[in-house]
Amino acid sequence: MTKIRLNKYIAQAGVASRREADRLIEAGRVRVNGKVVQTMGYKLDDGTDVVDVDGKQISSHRSLLYVMLHKPAGYIVTRNDPFKRPTVLDLLPKFPERLNPVGRLDFESEGLLLLTNDGDLALRLLHPRYGVKKLYRIKVKGRPDMASLKRLEKGIFLDRKKTAPAQISQVRRGEKASWMDIQIREGRKREVRRMFQAIGHPVLFLKRVRFAGLSLGKLRSGQWRYLSDTEVNNLRQKVGLD
Repeated sequence: MTKIRLNKYIAQAGVASRREADRLIEAGRVRVNGKVVQTMGYKLDDGTDVVDVDGKQISSHRSLLYVMLHKPAGYIVTRNDPFKRPTVLDLLPKFPERLNPVGRLDFESEGLLLLTNDGDLALRLLHPRYGVKKLYRIKVKGRPDMASLKRLEKGIFLDRKKTAPAQISQVRRGEKASWMDIQIREGRKREVRRMFQAIGHPVLFLKRVRFAGLSLGKLRSGQWRYLSDTEVNNLRQKVGLD
């Protein structure tokens, strides 16, 4: 008999992350063997207990899929958009498993996006504790001086909270626009854009080229591929899952 936490079971079924699963449980939307369970930390028998969410039976025994997409600009990173804008799922075939984006890239941005139904891995890749690195190639208006870039590297306050240290390397400087690479370990909303806006050099172009050790390589805009076993194992080791 294998005991497993209910929120982990829901995450492994690809329904939601563990944190979101806790909210589903708290809201009374989860039943085990026909009875509503709202106890945090509840453990069930993975072999015999029947779980349903919102009246639909789920199972944690499914194939885990890991997909890398080169997101183009003009697509939103979500499963459904109330404004009917194109989503990244429009670029993918219909997989047998429900895939969720790991993190975000805003509508105007492009680059590497990971999608998976491995809820445990997704949660850890996004958790600040693991400090997963993200590298962006950006084009900014004007020519930022070294003092301003050093401020960004040390951290500035956005919404009264200081950004984590960043690493910036200049690629090409010009009077009208400059290109550079910036590596961060956080995932705050529009963080890179807001950082450069704060020093008076708005971002004109943003592309994520690396994430958690993964690289876009020769993957063209709008194309996708499965991760290799080696890439998956490296990701899991990076966040302490193996």
